[in-house]
Amino acid sequence: MTGLPSASAGASRRRSVCLVLAVVTALVTTNLVAHFTGHWTGLFAVPIAAVVIVAGARAAGLHWREMGLSRGEVRAGIPYAVGAVVVVFAVVSVAVAIPATRQFFLSDRFDSATEAAVAALVTIPLQTVIPEELMFRGVLQGSLGRLFGIRWTLGLGALAFGLWHVSSSLGLTAGNEGFTGILGSGTLAQLAGIIGAVIATGAAGLVLGWLRHRSTSLVAPMALHWALNATGAAGAAVSWHLPH
Repeated sequence: MTGLPSASAGASRRRSVCLVLAVVTALVTTNLVAHFTGHWTGLFAVPIAAVVIVAGARAAGLHWREMGLSRGEVRAGIPYAVGAVVVVFAVVSVAVAIPATRQFFLSDRFDSATEAAVAALVTIPLQTVIPEELMFRGVLQGSLGRLFGIRWTLGLGALAFGLWHVSSSLGLTAGNEGFTGILGSGTLAQLAGIIGAVIATGAAGLVLGWLRHRSTSLVAPMALHWALNATGAAGAAVSWHLPH
């Protein structure tokens, strides 16, 4: 009888390891499908994968609380969400107003107000923010938390989030006037852009993960993630109409 608790703990740990491996495998597969297949497949790959991954995690025993989505946690995250949005909008407004930093917002993707508005209100929330937060700060962070302490959980989650952006950063320097002016447009510039994007998004993942931990809610990192991306699109649209 004395060996039963240990055996049960061992089985629970093995299930948690299997859950993390399954989530990582699903994330890698989703990333490849989203960026290296047809347009329509890539368009819906991440949102659909997020639903599948959350459903699979729930079936594997990951609780809503562990994903930051229980009713109490959702309410607890609202003040953090409001604060995050206000701070980001203020910082980006200042950055766009300064000519030296304005150039980094000059993305070809958002050179019109209409495109920026659609991206900020529709594309970014549905294709990027909600799915990524569900997968990374929800399921991945929740499953890692079963195996590791908070430092390893946040560190590994941030690393995964940074690597997630390798594919999407392949054309970063070519599509941004500010980065092209500094790094150029050759192979080395592209490599520098990828490394920079991984470091930046990894750091962002660390902050988002910490906010998820601090607030206990997935609402807070969702709001911060949306604010960062949406203000980037809005900042680009405004910057194209200002001197640069």
